[in-house]
Amino acid sequence: MKRFLVLWIAVLALSGCGYNDFQRLDEQSKAAWSEVLNQYQRRADLIPNIVSTVKGEASFEQETLTKVVEARAKATAIQVSSEMLSNPEAFKQFQQAQGELSGALSRLMAVSERYPTLQANQGFRDLRVQLEGTENRITVARNRYIQSVQEYNILVRSFPSNLTAMAFSYQPKPAFAIANEDQLAAPPAVDFGKK
Repeated sequence: MKRFLVLWIAVLALSGCGYNDFQRLDEQSKAAWSEVLNQYQRRADLIPNIVSTVKGEASFEQETLTKVVEARAKATAIQVSSEMLSNPEAFKQFQQAQGELSGALSRLMAVSERYPTLQANQGFRDLRVQLEGTENRITVARNRYIQSVQEYNILVRSFPSNLTAMAFSYQPKPAFAIANEDQLAAPPAVDFGKK
């Protein structure tokens, strides 16, 4: 047993155990995650203003607005913590709620195009531009998070740093995944039916 311990220490000392790299990449992924959360919060803060502006259009579909409000409530109800990064199930639930909110907002924007008075409303146009900018920021922040998690996970799985990961119980971090990957792989249906 003593020999094994000495051998273990020698292997770690000679191979560069990667401990500092784990610390650096862990902090990097936490910072990237914080930016993702900041952008999601920015989007959530825009939604009440968008809903209020759209409600001014008397004939606007109430069901669409209700779905946006419900999706926002669900997305903001999830308690977010740094522990979420080490809990794949909680991370998946968070990602699913944010995906539902993105879908509801996309439907809202698509439906709003049928209302010329709403499209002419300067306040709505400004909010739409802010929302589009925020969606772009979310994409950038998510990509940075994905990259930092990828670097961390490579370190966890690569030899000899995987020995340090085992010794200190470092686990791979969850990354964002595409919720409807099968749907994206299928070609779009095109129908040039007669009118």
